[in-house]
Amino acid sequence: MKQKIREWLRRYLLAEVLSVGATLAGAGLVWHLAPNQDLRAALAGTWAGNVAYFGWLLGQDVQLARRTLRAQGRPYTRRSLGRNLRALVVEFGPAELLDSLLIRPALLYWLPRWTGSRAGGVLLAKFAADVTFYIPAIISYELSKKRLRNFGD
Repeated sequence: MKQKIREWLRRYLLAEVLSVGATLAGAGLVWHLAPNQDLRAALAGTWAGNVAYFGWLLGQDVQLARRTLRAQGRPYTRRSLGRNLRALVVEFGPAELLDSLLIRPALLYWLPRWTGSRAGGVLLAKFAADVTFYIPAIISYELSKKRLRNFGD
């Protein structure tokens, strides 16, 4: 189990750190430009965090696939990119739909109000939403590894 936890931390931790920064920046920018736009700030924080998170993971997946294919003397093609994208959709699709369309924006809207702290509420919302996000995401990741992430075939 320790090995699995290390693997998940290697996969998700840096993406999560980037996502936290982007979530705070996205929501903070909206609040700076339009102070009473809590809903817009919640949506901006959600989507900024998603771009940072999934951009980093896709970049990591592409880099790993390129390295694997290069070692076999094969090129990285559009089909390879499609396979990387499909693997991300399988890994995150169900978790991400619920997370981005309902859970995370709702928490990013309400927790800053309830806590009385914009930054504290955003961080609390981010971490609370991550709990409901990672359980299905990790299960999907484990199920997709052999079929969609094996570029050795």
